[in-house]
Amino acid sequence: MTPERNERLTSVLNKRQPDLTVLLENVFDPHNISAVMRTCDAVGMQDIYILNSKIPPHKKWGAKSSSSAAKWLTVHQFTDAVECFAELRKHYKKIYTTHLSSDAVGLHDLNLTEPVCLVFGNEHSGVSEEIIAMADGNFIIPQVGIIKSLNISVACAVSLYEAFRQKSNAGHYDYVKLEGEKLATLRNEWGFLEE
Repeated sequence: MTPERNERLTSVLNKRQPDLTVLLENVFDPHNISAVMRTCDAVGMQDIYILNSKIPPHKKWGAKSSSSAAKWLTVHQFTDAVECFAELRKHYKKIYTTHLSSDAVGLHDLNLTEPVCLVFGNEHSGVSEEIIAMADGNFIIPQVGIIKSLNISVACAVSLYEAFRQKSNAGHYDYVKLEGEKLATLRNEWGFLEE
């Protein structure tokens, strides 16, 4: 590996945010998932969770696809919601769904500097009642237009860039948050990937 490539990969790894993640619940369109993954990488997220409890697991992305952001992320796939949430609870303090409800708070009112998972649902039916019941709360993205919904990849991008803003202001990108074996493993794996 050239010194320049090593420096670039190290710089990216040093800004990864292991305390921020996204869960995509039964998102059908692989293009939406790929778009979400690109945003996840852009804001320094490392882990993404995919729950397919009502649709078959996706096989569209992978390390062999050079154009995919998936190869730079750690993708966790689940087919059981309870198992998925048990794993999320090990790493994240709060889990919030994007769901229009009477108890929903605005995106900008969330504390996205703490370990948090943001859940985005199916393109047509949104987040399921099962997932809403297991989450810690609901949030909405402030809007003033006629249509009160955004494409899932856009909604995720808006939300993650609010997290990026909050975390930047709190200095989260100023120090290395990935540690030990995980950092070493990713550094080794990334060394073999094409950009």
